[in-house]
Amino acid sequence: MATRDAVSDLIRGNIDAIILCVLSDGDSYGYEILKEIAQTSRGAYEMKEPSLYTSLKRLEGQGFVESYWGDETQGARRKYYRVTDAGKTELNAAIERWVHVREIIDRLLKQDGGER
Repeated sequence: MATRDAVSDLIRGNIDAIILCVLSDGDSYGYEILKEIAQTSRGAYEMKEPSLYTSLKRLEGQGFVESYWGDETQGARRKYYRVTDAGKTELNAAIERWVHVREIIDRLLKQDGGER
């Protein structure tokens, strides 16, 4: 369905900010991040694992996220991710960009309360 593809494209364009937002609530590992994104979107968007790890690697390279190994007593060790101060700054900037773009699109699509 083309509409769902367009929605997914818009979300993918903002996935780094979405991941930073999830991590701003606390350190997390891959599966938890995926689960949080699916739950928060009420099932409307489910990120794929390869996309998540590609984004995490990019965010880590930019200094917005750092990773560390957990010390699980049961099961496999998990790699956790935390947002850095630079990541928090980037998240705030990304939110500002999104709000600005949304306002422009709302005006262009005459969704700002004005006449059609």
